[in-house]
This record gives sequence, C-alpha cells and structure tokens, in this order.
Amino acid sequence: MWQKLYTVKNSAKYLSDMHDHLLVYSRSKKHWKRNLFPRTENAKENYSNPDNDSRGDWTTNAIQARNYYSLGTYEIVSPQGRVHRPPVGTYWRISEEAFHQLNNDGRIWWGKNGNAVPRVKKFLAEAKAGVVPATWWGYADAGTNAEAKQEVRELLDENTEIFLTPKPEKLVRQVLTVATSPGDLVLDSFLGSGTTAAVAHKMGRQYIAVEMGDHAVTHCASRLRKVIQGEQGGISESEGWAGGGGFRFFRLGPPAFDEQGRIQPRIGFDVLAAHIWFSETGTPWNGGKGSPLLGIRDGRAVALLYNGVLGDKSPHGGNVLTRTTLALIHEEITETGRGFDGPLTVYGEQARLAPGTLERERIVFKQTPYDIEARA
Repeated sequence: MWQKLYTVKNSAKYLSDMHDHLLVYSRSKKHWKRNLFPRTENAKENYSNPDNDSRGDWTTNAIQARNYYSLGTYEIVSPQGRVHRPPVGTYWRISEEAFHQLNNDGRIWWGKNGNAVPRVKKFLAEAKAGVVPATWWGYADAGTNAEAKQEVRELLDENTEIFLTPKPEKLVRQVLTVATSPGDLVLDSFLGSGTTAAVAHKMGRQYIAVEMGDHAVTHCASRLRKVIQGEQGGISESEGWAGGGGFRFFRLGPPAFDEQGRIQPRIGFDVLAAHIWFSETGTPWNGGKGSPLLGIRDGRAVALLYNGVLGDKSPHGGNVLTRTTLALIHEEITETGRGFDGPLTVYGEQARLAPGTLERERIVFKQTPYDIEARA
C-alpha cells in the first residue's frame, strides 16, 4: 500500500482515504525475483555501538518466536545471574549450543545492566546491501499526490491542465527499484503526465510509453525534453541526474482494417507488410525494396501481393498469385543469395494456381484480408 496523503481529509463523508493499493503480478513465483531497496541514512540510524564493539555499529533481534522449536525451551542465565525462560507461548529460535557460540563471540546483548532478556547483535557491516521491501510504503519514501502535482506544475506551462491524481516520481522509483535493473525495458500503456517515462529515463531504464490525446505532446513529450535537458525536480538530485539521452516520439497510424474486417483503402504496402511479417514471425519487419518478398526466417519465406507492389496496372494490381507473379517472387528469393529452397507463404487477393500445384511446390496461400491474423 502507498500512503498517498499524510493529513486527514476533514471533508471525508465516512473515512478519510489515505492510501492506494499497488498490485504485483508475475508469471509464476519462480519468475519473480525482487530487488532490495537501498539502505538509506534513516535506516542506518537504527544502528549504534553503545559497547564500542570493534565490529562497528549494530542493532539487535529478539531470540524468541511463536513458532514451535523443540530445541528452544532451555533456560538462559544472564551475566548477573538472572534466569530467563521463553515467555509463555513462545520458544527460543536458536538452540542452546548456538546461543552459547553467539555469546562467546560477543554477539549477545544483555542490556546495559547485564540482566535484560538476551538479544542477538546484527552488525551493519554484515547486513544485506539493501532493505527488504515491505507492503507499506510511507509518504516519506514514496511521495504524495500533492508532491506529484507540484512536480508537474513546475515542468509544464501555467495554463496546462494538471491531472487530478498524478503519481510522484518517488513512488515510481520505488516500483522500478523493486522490479527492474538498469537497462531493463519498462512499459507504461497509460502514461498520463509522463512520470513513468521520466523516472525510467533518470534511472537508466529503457521504456515504451503509450498515451492518447493531445497531452501526449503537451505533457509527456514536453516533460521528457526537460528531463533530457537536466531538470532537477522529483528524484533528479537523489539519483544524481544531470541530463542526457533522448527518446523517439511516434504517432499511431490509421487502423489497417475497418469494422467489417476489410483493409482500409489508404493503407500502404509497407504498413500491411509489417503487420503480416510480425504475425507470421513474431519479429519486426525491417522494410523492403519494392518487392513482394518480405523476407526469409526460420526456413520459410513470406511474400505479400498487395497495392500494386509489382507495378501492375491491371484491375488487381498484381495482387493475384499467378505463374508470372510467382516467378517474380522466386527471382527475388534467388537474388538473396542464400540458396533458399524451403516452403513459401504468399498473401494475396486470390490464387490462380491449382491446389495440387501449390502443395507440390510447398506454397501456402493466404487470402487477404480474411487470412490475416491479429486484426485490430
């Protein structure tokens, strides 16, 4: 949970809403490996060295626990002679032998008077490099809604509309710290005011961010330009951010298909080719050279007859698989110089080759638009 407010709303009708929930998803437990939070100066303040131990600052952990432990029922005698037994309903969580080993090593703290219930020393120098993330993120570490609004106000023009519930950079930093490492790719499908991209950029992550409407320009792109210039809001100072890097801004093109599943008349060859190549191979298309051959991958060639790619001025514009168009495709395959002799998938309006011919020559014909997968 994130504590988004630090003051109670007196205007609340029932209870003052002061927190939000963050949900964590993973394909499975074995795929989830969380990172630690850096140990802050505040966390280090929990350590001290009242007995001048040569091993440095330390804190203590209790040696009793509620979980049953068969070897945890012995008596402990303090240096001043006081007898300690586990409190009712609890057990010592280490064996008697282990306790004496720790005591001989000066790792047991008996309190200033030597009679307190013993506790185990935990030295800062031996502690983990970071802090295990908890389920409660207070505003001091994760920021508040008010901080988020102020961050956005300082970056945008005075008349730019501010979102009602922006997220502070501190909160996004917490998320990215737990779930990612430098160089990882972060996806935000609802970028809002651009916070995720801004924080990812400052933390050395790659990112893909999606947003609809004019504020993709007025809020998101504008904010990222200022990040690149080295703006010092949000987490900039704590991350040592001084500017640099860059980003690419793309506008989504028109939909390839209409509501009836027909290809939009204005869709060009390259757009449809990229769509088909990705649906066939799961990889981006690098573009062609005015050829129906889209490429060869994993022992299979893929071709598209569409939009007059062959320069045919006939009614079908060269979009029909015939002996002539097939010969042109094979010619392009030969020119690749790869000695390819595998199966071929061809997309087109129709095929004028007999089914037996297609099977014999290892050709899979798919009719556009009906056989195009993942239409959107």
